[in-house]
Amino acid sequence: MRIARALLLVALFASGCTQYQPFDSTAYLRQELAKRLGAERAGAIGVPFELDQSLRDYLATRLKPSGGEERRAADIVDFVFYDLDLQYRLRPTRNAVATFKAREGNCLSFVNLFVGIARANRLNAFYVEVVDAQRWSYAQGTVLSQGHIVAGMNVAGHLRTYDFMPYSPKSYRDFQPIDDVTATAHFYNNLGAEALLDGDTARAAELIRTATEIAPRFSKAINNLGVARMRAGDTAGAESAYRRGLEVEPDNPALMTNLLRLLQQTGRRNEAEPLLAHLEELKVSNPFFYLYRGQEALARGETQKALEYMVEALRRESELPEVHVGLAQVYLAVGDLDRARYHVERALKLDATHPEARQLLAMLSK
Repeated sequence: MRIARALLLVALFASGCTQYQPFDSTAYLRQELAKRLGAERAGAIGVPFELDQSLRDYLATRLKPSGGEERRAADIVDFVFYDLDLQYRLRPTRNAVATFKAREGNCLSFVNLFVGIARANRLNAFYVEVVDAQRWSYAQGTVLSQGHIVAGMNVAGHLRTYDFMPYSPKSYRDFQPIDDVTATAHFYNNLGAEALLDGDTARAAELIRTATEIAPRFSKAINNLGVARMRAGDTAGAESAYRRGLEVEPDNPALMTNLLRLLQQTGRRNEAEPLLAHLEELKVSNPFFYLYRGQEALARGETQKALEYMVEALRRESELPEVHVGLAQVYLAVGDLDRARYHVERALKLDATHPEARQLLAMLSK
C-alpha cells in the first residue's frame, strides 16, 4: 500500500510537471491594455519586452533554463552585459528584439531585452524606475521628460537592480518598481520624445498620446504631450496639458518650466511671476530650469548672470549635452573660445549627433 501511494504521488508530481506552463506576461499585458484601450487599439501596441521566435531559438543554444535561480540569474547577467557586447547609445529607444539585432540602445532598450530574456528563462524580472535620477532633454526652449529605468529581479529573496547607464557613479536612493503597463507607457513616451527632438511633431504627438492613454496619470507623458501641442501651434492645448499634469504632480519642475515659458510667450507676465518665484523657491534639481534662465539672461546681454545659471545647471547634471551647449554659448558670447570649444567637444562626446553642438563646432572651426 505504501509503495502504491508513493507511486501515485510520483505520478501526480510528474503529471503536474508536464502540465506546467510559464506565466505569459506578453498575453497578460495585452489583456490589460485591451481593458484600457479596447481590443483593436491594444492590438496595435507593441510589447517592448516581447521576444520573437528567432531570438528564442538563439537563446536556447546559449542559455539553459535549468539549474538554481542564482545560477540562471548570473548566466543572464553575463550574457546580456558581456557576451552580447552591447553598446550604450542615448537614442533611439528600441524594443527587445531591435536591441538584440542592433547590439546597442539606451537604458530602457537594454531593460526591455534583459526582462524578455530573464522571463524566458523562468526568472521574475521587472522594470524599476529610479525616481531620483530623471532624464530630461531640452530643445526650442521646452523641457522633455523621460524616466531612468533599470531592471529588477528578486533572486533568492533579495531585490537586485541592474543598471545599463554608463558615465557617472551610481548613488540612487529612490527606486520604484513599475508594472508592465507603466513600462509600456514609458516606452512610448521615450519614442515620442525622440520624435520631437528629431522635429517630427505629428509622429511625436501620436506616440505620446498613446503613452497617456495607456497611463492617464503619467506626468512625464502629459508634459511631453503639452510640448508636442506647443510645437504644433496649439497653445491652448499645450496649456491644458501642462495644467492637467500639475494636478497629478503639483511641483513637477518640467511642467512648471514649460508652463512658465508659455505664459511669458503669450504676454501673461502677471501669471508667470508667481510661478517663477515658486520655481526659484523649490531649488529644483532639474538642470533645464537653470538652462532656460541662463538663455533668458544671455538674450538680454547679461553674460555674467547667464554664466551663473549655466554653472548651476552643470552642478546639477554634468552628463547632459544641452548643459554643455549652453555653457559653450555663453563662453562664445564673452570671447572665451577655448572654454567654448571644450564644452562643445564634451557635448559631442555625450551625443555625437547633437545638432546645436555640431553647429557650434563648425563655427569654432572656421
